[in-house]
Amino acid sequence: MKKIAQGKVIIAGAGPGDAELITLKAARALQRADVVLTDRLVSEEILHEHVSPLAKIIFVGKEGCNNAQSVSQKEINQMLIDEASQGKLVVRLKGGDVAFFSNVLDELYTLVEHEIHYEIIPGITAASGASAYSGIPLTARNHARSVRFVTYSHNKFSENYWNELATTEDTLVFYMSGENWYDLAEQFIQHNISNNKKIAIVQQATTTYQKVFVHDFDELKRSKPEHDFVSPSLIIVGKVVNLHEEFSWKENSKVDENYFRPATRKHIEVINENKLSA
Repeated sequence: MKKIAQGKVIIAGAGPGDAELITLKAARALQRADVVLTDRLVSEEILHEHVSPLAKIIFVGKEGCNNAQSVSQKEINQMLIDEASQGKLVVRLKGGDVAFFSNVLDELYTLVEHEIHYEIIPGITAASGASAYSGIPLTARNHARSVRFVTYSHNKFSENYWNELATTEDTLVFYMSGENWYDLAEQFIQHNISNNKKIAIVQQATTTYQKVFVHDFDELKRSKPEHDFVSPSLIIVGKVVNLHEEFSWKENSKVDENYFRPATRKHIEVINENKLSA
């Protein structure tokens, strides 16, 4: 294949929410960028503070199949090709880290196929952010020696795997499972999870609207607490959740707001205009 791309793509993690958790390397890449393709779960503060005033910001968030503002992975791949082939430095900005439940592989295949130079900059993943900002060390001594990162949807796992999850001494962190948190808890109860373990739902981790809800499984046997689900939410299961009460340093937000507002193309146009006039 004839090499047509003279530009470069940097795939960078923006961190889990708090704008100050972006790495220096990612911030410097944004300052040099000609084009930034940004996901929905990226703090607006990062776009305002670190993206070059001369750079174009393109919103490529996934908002669900029926949302007209949602951008498909195929479209994103083509944007990377089109922009880099013009000799531009393109930053593909993803929430959290680029390698944790991120669709980075499609983009890497695309870049390799078209011989586009690329670089990967890691970011703080949601599990690390939620752990730190909720006072739940994921592998605290005498509580857990290992941690697993998992996703869950209804009836996804086999009986053998459920039994293994319920009895393991590992800390379990579930990404993209917040809507199903109670179904998840019920599965653990049905598979006889130990009473010395708890479940934590961390909503909008590290942001000003963070909330942490902790439950023991005996309590959940008796009644279902009502939580208004807010995305993104992370679920932590294990003995380490018992540490939250002692080591939590950040109070739950008293405000019911979404930190990551569903961005629209018009919204991004306003950000671009504001950067140029600043």
